Amino acid sequence: MSDANAAARAGTIEARLLKKIDMARLPAHVAVIMDGNGRWARARKLPRVAGHRAGIEAVREVVEASARLGIRVLTLYAFSRENWKRPRSEVRTLMRLLKEYVRREIDTLARHNIRLQTIGRVEELEESVRHALSGAVHRTEHNTGMILNVALNYGGRAELVDAFNRMHREMKRDGGAEISEEEVSAHLYTAGLPDPDLLIRTSGEMRLSNFLLWQIAYAEIYVTPVLWPDFRRRHFFEAILDYQGRHRRYGGI
Repeated sequence: MSDANAAARAGTIEARLLKKIDMARLPAHVAVIMDGNGRWARARKLPRVAGHRAGIEAVREVVEASARLGIRVLTLYAFSRENWKRPRSEVRTLMRLLKEYVRREIDTLARHNIRLQTIGRVEELEESVRHALSGAVHRTEHNTGMILNVALNYGGRAELVDAFNRMHREMKRDGGAEISEEEVSAHLYTAGLPDPDLLIRTSGEMRLSNFLLWQIAYAEIYVTPVLWPDFRRRHFFEAILDYQGRHRRYGGI
């Protein structure tokens, strides 16, 4: 999936946008807050599950487009710790759709050299979900292409708490030491991965929703009013072009 031209058919708006993208200046890591499934369903007088199911096609398009472009890491915010507050029936449906996605897409991920990983307190998910995820992670663990991070039962504050607790245990075992930014990063769920260069949020909401709070310190943030089920390859290309039009100063001039 390294052929970027295969990400868009000739003559389409996607192809025109693709020609404008500088392949030498791609973000190494793109993170996405996939928001708007419920509003998409409500606008169509459909149950919320219809929005979640429709969102799966957006996931497929973004994963494919990212891999074809050569993005190194794509992180998708699939289920937050706060999402447990939703009706039990909706949570069960979300977990069922997650297992369905893994079952249907694992062959494609494996075939195209994509490595699946999860971040979050995945150990708290029900056994059938953990089993499906661990099997997919194991099957793709030796792939060398794009890393697809799926954030599940994830919260940015919980991630920091887990990191600090691990560091505390190590300090008690090995003796006290001052903590550096590098050490904190090394204990996060995303240890070893570059921080996101670009954070995309759909549905127009202007908030971070407790997502990758440490890692997005210098990320460029792109907010689109497009609801997640309607988000397609061309919207992803528009986000990349917007990113490439910015001057990243990292606090400097």
